[in-house]
Amino acid sequence: MTSSELLAQARQNYQSGRDAFERGRYREAVERLTQATAQAGPNTPLGGQAQIWLVTAYEALEQRAEAVALCEAITKHPHYDTRKEASRLLYILKAPRLKTRPEWLTQIPELSNLDEGDRTAQSAYVNRAPKAPPKSQPTFPKEPVDLSQVDTGDNGFVWFVLGAILLILGGLFWYGR
Repeated sequence: MTSSELLAQARQNYQSGRDAFERGRYREAVERLTQATAQAGPNTPLGGQAQIWLVTAYEALEQRAEAVALCEAITKHPHYDTRKEASRLLYILKAPRLKTRPEWLTQIPELSNLDEGDRTAQSAYVNRAPKAPPKSQPTFPKEPVDLSQVDTGDNGFVWFVLGAILLILGGLFWYGR
């Protein structure tokens, strides 16, 4: 294989590894990202990114020792952004784990075992009565306005604003030439 074919294969493995990780298939992600790192070379920017994703895949598989060891190795990567990201991840990996209480967690039922026609998952939800449409407010007919009572005199403020606008536009026109 030529180097360009090898790099294209590395990119493809990197992308499929990321896709597998994002879909929760962490073992497949580890395989693909390991292949991408080997094909691209561990000291290339693509190899560094593959290793960063590999660290997160190890952590998702609860292989913390492998994740920390790889992350410590990546902190010496020649690419600055990769080193920076590895340092950030290493800080997170070495942080003490918080203890969680059972009441903080929400149990999510496993839905992957259900068939298309099986409706037992719907029984977990309470059917609510349909909401009644909101009652419309009674509309009162508006009384006609007596125009003789309305103050229709010119407002001095309106003339002031119109004059200010004309002055500004005139100034812009004058200085814009």
